[in-house]
Amino acid sequence: MDNILHYILQINLGYLLQGIYLFTIFFVVALIIHEKRDPVRTISWVLVIILLPIVGIFIYFIFGQNYRKEKLFNRKGMKDLVLLDKLMQEQLVSFSKHKLGKVVNEQFRPIISLLLNNSKSLYTENNSVRMLNNGGETFDAIIEDIEQAQKFIHLEYYIFSDDQIGTKLQEILIAKALAGVEVRLIYDDVGSWSLKSSFVQKMRDAGIEVYPFMQVSFPWFTRKVNFRNHRKIVVVDGRVGFVGGVNVADRYIEGDPYLGFWRDTHLRLEGDAVSLLGIVFQLDWYFVSGKVFKDSDRYLPKMEAVGSTPVQICSSGPDSDWASIMQAYFSAITKAKKHIYISTPYFMPNESILTAIKTAALSGVDVRIMIPHKSDSKIVYWSTLSYLTEMLEAGVKFYLYERGFNHSKIIMVDSYFASIGTANLDIRSFEDNFEVSAFIYDQAFARELEEQFHKDLLDCRLVTLHTWERRPFINGLKESVARLFSPLL
Repeated sequence: MDNILHYILQINLGYLLQGIYLFTIFFVVALIIHEKRDPVRTISWVLVIILLPIVGIFIYFIFGQNYRKEKLFNRKGMKDLVLLDKLMQEQLVSFSKHKLGKVVNEQFRPIISLLLNNSKSLYTENNSVRMLNNGGETFDAIIEDIEQAQKFIHLEYYIFSDDQIGTKLQEILIAKALAGVEVRLIYDDVGSWSLKSSFVQKMRDAGIEVYPFMQVSFPWFTRKVNFRNHRKIVVVDGRVGFVGGVNVADRYIEGDPYLGFWRDTHLRLEGDAVSLLGIVFQLDWYFVSGKVFKDSDRYLPKMEAVGSTPVQICSSGPDSDWASIMQAYFSAITKAKKHIYISTPYFMPNESILTAIKTAALSGVDVRIMIPHKSDSKIVYWSTLSYLTEMLEAGVKFYLYERGFNHSKIIMVDSYFASIGTANLDIRSFEDNFEVSAFIYDQAFARELEEQFHKDLLDCRLVTLHTWERRPFINGLKESVARLFSPLL
């Protein structure tokens, strides 16, 4: 009798657990649908939850929740944003009266208005810009400017490694801090996962303020791990700024044992745009430390005339109302009349960007996209390749960079518009990561960037539709499977 009761209880318990699990699946699926996000991403998450019992729900609560509308942090303490909003409104009025952006090609003037509206990205003309190729050139310039710092040094990196270049930079920063210069550093807690606590403590002991961005630890792991600060920012005395694809790690100088030579592009700025880069840092600093910069004249100084290059600094992330960088990319692509050149290490665009690129190519625009021949992520690599067939059919020219790994994140349109920043052409950069980009409306700089792009093409292999359709069947299968996960990567 006892055995029968025990058996009945086991059956009832099994049904109960199945009922609870089915209810959980139904609840989570309903939650995803209620968020009204991109249908492709919604379907992908529903499939993950249904096809991967238990694990799928766990993965969703780590990587899938949408916090854009929840505002990941409160900006009320940032008084400079009030001034920023006022200046933005004034620029919009001036723009409507054609008093703003007169030196900008008429074709790209709408992007200025777009960025003013979606991210308060002020338009500046008093700027000097310099392209930096690869890690060696970038770190030489950064170190030279840091060594000349008199007031403050602000750094923000997704990856800050305690290897040779990281240690060298640490020693320079410590020396500057001991000399009385204010030094502040933000590093992403996931991107800099291997950074030793002793390395960080040594900087703190010297008076450097160091904070991790969204530190990931149980039980807050599930909420924070998916939203990473992918920005790379350096601001020195408010007079010089750096932004682009280069993190602090030896591979950006020496290359990678598997991938080989590491190709990248960075930007050095002087002028009013540096203050806007400084504001992005201040917002992130307020988030990680709760501290406010009260002396605007010190940290956002008025700049003397240094140049005439028009620049907008745009930041985006899950804390903002709009996917501002993605919208600017979309606008630039749809306005192209002659050519679009893109270099990105990861190509997994959302439907809007995908349609815009194909439409441009089908309209006769010369569209060239450069991606690495080898990648540091297998699933991302196969997912990227899954887009090639439809793009090649639309007339897009795809180039595989074979000299090593091209990590540059640049877009150039019609020799008048260019963007250098931290955002890849993928959904994660558009939706989940905190990113920053410089949008430059200058013919001379755009042509310089395009000239370098053509030099990089010499290290590439052009993919033709004829040869691509004859690739091994197993490759196509890998691409198809990886494509299912592209909205989630």
